[in-house]
Amino acid sequence: MDLILLSAGRGSRLSKKLRLKPKSLAKINNKAIIEHNLKFFNKFKKKYIITGYKKNLLSHFARKNNFKIVHNNNFKTTNMVYSMFLASKYINQDVLVCYGDIIFDPKIYNLFNSKENIIPLNLNWLKLWKKRMSIMNIKKDAENVTINKNYLTSIGGKIEKKYPKYQYMGIFKLKKKSYFDLKKFFRKIKNHKIDMTTFINTAIKNNKLKLKVKKYKSYWYEIDNERDLISTSKDLRKKW
Repeated sequence: MDLILLSAGRGSRLSKKLRLKPKSLAKINNKAIIEHNLKFFNKFKKKYIITGYKKNLLSHFARKNNFKIVHNNNFKTTNMVYSMFLASKYINQDVLVCYGDIIFDPKIYNLFNSKENIIPLNLNWLKLWKKRMSIMNIKKDAENVTINKNYLTSIGGKIEKKYPKYQYMGIFKLKKKSYFDLKKFFRKIKNHKIDMTTFINTAIKNNKLKLKVKKYKSYWYEIDNERDLISTSKDLRKKW
């Protein structure tokens, strides 16, 4: 598998001081967010990091850890989906796509062994999110997820009453053919600002994508704001 690491964002919900660097370089326990996942990243021979905001600040990380830099010149007016396909000219095998603002157990790699499109969904998400935000904000930020016979049937949309059993983690694997089929679909819909979950959901509804769900129970942190930085820092100190 090839790896595409999406790190073009600046973290608009972080403080002004922290926004001086790309979001993925925000420090947690004296390590950048993306440095916490190096054990996982090192399992890949071919790695691509998509840069945008303050791209030069990611160059040291990229060189040190054997990532090829692919820059999104249009990061201000596009989204992760656009960034994901910028690496397409280098991709010649199945690809794993990973957000640059998450921290997770490197053993998740074992979930991607089968020859299918795979999306891990977190079973323990609500317990983790209660450390990040209030119940009211959880209902605003979390998204509905439905599956049928271990395949994802819908993703996205606000929670109305009952919390979903699972939550999308910002990491998934695509077969080479699926990746390029989705690139064609992305061009067809002509929306460079479409967010990833909306794109995945739209592709599923249009029979352009079939994603096998793998249930994930270990740790996973998503960093959106400074409260996330604090809660994640405390949890990681307990684990290590």
